[in-house]
Amino acid sequence: MKVLVVCRYKEGYEGDVAPFVKEQVDAVSSHGVDCEYFLIKGNGIIGYFSHLKALKNKIKECRPDLLHAHYGLCGLLANMQRKVPVVTTYHGSDINDGKVLPLSRVAMSLSAWNILVSRRALEKSGLKKKYTLLPCGIDLSDLQLIDKAEARRRLDLNVEKRIVVFPGAFDNKVKNVSLAKEAVALLGDSQVELHEMKGYSREKAMLLLCAADAMMMTSLSEGSPQVVKEAMACGCPIVSVDVGDVRERVEGVDGCYVALTREPNELAELLRKALAFKGKTQGRNKLVTDGLDNRQVAEQLISLYEKVCVG
Repeated sequence: MKVLVVCRYKEGYEGDVAPFVKEQVDAVSSHGVDCEYFLIKGNGIIGYFSHLKALKNKIKECRPDLLHAHYGLCGLLANMQRKVPVVTTYHGSDINDGKVLPLSRVAMSLSAWNILVSRRALEKSGLKKKYTLLPCGIDLSDLQLIDKAEARRRLDLNVEKRIVVFPGAFDNKVKNVSLAKEAVALLGDSQVELHEMKGYSREKAMLLLCAADAMMMTSLSEGSPQVVKEAMACGCPIVSVDVGDVRERVEGVDGCYVALTREPNELAELLRKALAFKGKTQGRNKLVTDGLDNRQVAEQLISLYEKVCVG
């Protein structure tokens, strides 16, 4: 089977592809599926559709059995040709953004099959058929098993500080850092430090999650945030607002908490509990139980691909 993966060009990442897409494609490839990429560099509808001729030429050249598009606008472009069936995965921003959602819905109607990464996104999409609920998986590795002291040594972090990872850039408005800072301030503990996850390589990001005492997510919107799964794989305690599929992911994992509100006082109280948790959480085991090791996700994807190709 041959699959052409249609996705955004992401400068600075390996292969110029978002890590969660590349890891999924690598996992599928390891099961014997022949995968190639078609990368989109433009912005907006005009930017995307300017790639249509090149996409058609790529299809003629590599003759795929199907296209797998990531994000709604990529799915819309992929469906502008009707010779090869398209599977489209919607990752959250293409559902949560009211301006993009109508275009994503057009892609949904045209796609042979649709993948939603969270139940919340599925409900917002309005899809009733031709869909599978399947979050992106994560590669599980020995790096995620490193203990806190060793991780801090490798990153040259202060062993006395209580590190709370903020999963994103402070200047990203969607990540809502002001709420996280309010919650941390309410602890009244100068040893607690909110640490911005920005500019880290994949390896160092994993080390940071191993080094941390907790991670706090206060985003205004999410799909199925990979960083939550990465924190779970590293055994890092998690405190989060109820966003995306976080509640479902961490359900039943001691040391992980999802707030009922977006009140700083509640988040501060949950953060106290997370910081008091000793050792690594069992988040890694929960990922496997939920079928979210990338090897497990790859098997589900291949079954879906075969179903689409058969028609």
